[in-house]
Amino acid sequence: MDLEKASYEDKADDQAGTARAVPILDPEIDIIDFEEKKELKRGLEQRHIQMIALAGTIGTGLFLGSGKAISRGGPVGALLGYGLTGVLVSCVVLSVAELSALVPLSGSIIRHAHFFFDPALSFAQGWNGVYSNCVGLPAEIVAAAVLIDFWSHGISNGVWITILGLLLLASNLFFVRIYGELEFSFATLKILLILGLILMGLVIDLGGGPDHHRYGFQYWKNPGPFVQYLGVPGPLGQFLGFWTTFSNAAYAYSSIESVPNAAAETRNPRRNIPKAAKRIFWRVLIFYVLAIFIVTLIVPSNDPNLLQSTGNAAQSPFVIAANRAGIKVVPHIINAVVLTSAWSAGNSGMLNGSRNLYGLALEGHAPSIFKRVNRFGVPWVAVCFYGLFLCLGFMTLNTSASTVFQWFQDLVSSAALVHWIIICAVYLRFYYGCKAQGIDRNELPWKGPFQPYAAWIGCISFGIILLTAGYSVFMTGKWSTETFISSYFNIPLIFVLYFGYKFTRGTKMVSLEEMPIKHFLQIAKDNPEPSEKPLRGWRRLNILWE
Repeated sequence: MDLEKASYEDKADDQAGTARAVPILDPEIDIIDFEEKKELKRGLEQRHIQMIALAGTIGTGLFLGSGKAISRGGPVGALLGYGLTGVLVSCVVLSVAELSALVPLSGSIIRHAHFFFDPALSFAQGWNGVYSNCVGLPAEIVAAAVLIDFWSHGISNGVWITILGLLLLASNLFFVRIYGELEFSFATLKILLILGLILMGLVIDLGGGPDHHRYGFQYWKNPGPFVQYLGVPGPLGQFLGFWTTFSNAAYAYSSIESVPNAAAETRNPRRNIPKAAKRIFWRVLIFYVLAIFIVTLIVPSNDPNLLQSTGNAAQSPFVIAANRAGIKVVPHIINAVVLTSAWSAGNSGMLNGSRNLYGLALEGHAPSIFKRVNRFGVPWVAVCFYGLFLCLGFMTLNTSASTVFQWFQDLVSSAALVHWIIICAVYLRFYYGCKAQGIDRNELPWKGPFQPYAAWIGCISFGIILLTAGYSVFMTGKWSTETFISSYFNIPLIFVLYFGYKFTRGTKMVSLEEMPIKHFLQIAKDNPEPSEKPLRGWRRLNILWE
């Protein structure tokens, strides 16, 4: 390393904290281009990261929350809501993947905001993410506990919340490879379940069920493609129902952009993270939109068992569809796999949250105790911190489980929207930083398509959805303190965190000319990842993770 390069790296290290590059000794092994990778174990292989990206976020938002979307927006409203949100989320994933391919560090956008926007935004979004995971984890555990109640009537949900929470801690405190193998297995089950549900739905819809009734698009005609939401007549009421589905979809897609969060524990992240990101759109189309489409054909929007304020959270629309068709065994199979999905989503949330907190600590935005890792290379203090917040799940023991689940879902939805807006904003600063420094994006490890238009569309669209998420409380006679707080609490929170840190520490927005883009480009060039081995034999037919 020449003196000029060393001097430039020292200068960049002053800005980037612990993101220091180290020399490579053996180009044939996985690279260790940043200091933190020496502490964290790189246990996530290509098949792990691909499968986590493929199905890691498929959980209660799809299997349970979609019922409420159908009951409020109708079949067409729910389909449009999930479809459009999926397209917008793809814009976010493409943005964060380009950043992570260049700077593959734990915490993902939290670290990128530090380098390319403002350290204050890194702090604000970091702790906003901590808050989101503290709320989202108990939501998944509560859903899983209620799903178990589908079979074990009479046993307190507190027992299942305790058992499932301890299993989450055990999974996250040992080798990250254990997490990878668990998620790989659960993702396989979820994919097989969704494919099975799609086939089952087609069979039922075409008259192949026990009742031999051919549904076709019957429920799209009666009770209709849309719902007159909140009793508002005419097209306005139908539009309001459709618009409400965006919050449900945001919860379902929350954390879909989190694949790069464990970049420091991923082998060859500059190759594997973009590969996962490029397939997001098709995965959303097949596993979310197609599943929603099929279930709207066989479950009417006015079914009393759908997730409404008086509903049972164990009654997912997929279980309802099987029950309505007279299929007795399938609901138990569905419930079992949905249970693993809920727990798996919590497992992913704890890993992502702990790595975010670890990344915050590395940047000096969280207490240094969260930098501690155990002998397995896992930030155990950060994991245990989130374990404490699993106790919020016990709130469901004193009130309706579905009501608490709804509060958690709305809080996570608004936090997800803020997170996506910040990702797009940071990417846009990075994009124009490349322009200002005369850097051709073709020099980057990976250049995302449709930029900067994708980031602009995502930023503006999610901003509008966030501001209108709780619109119902402003209608005459519809005020709800719980809805207002859960829909809008995150907006003042992110501004308080941002400006509070900014004024306290006196941080400044990183100028376009001073962004350390060239520094990270040089690291990538000095540490090339080994070329990918060509697929041979049956592996060429594997479309799930290769």
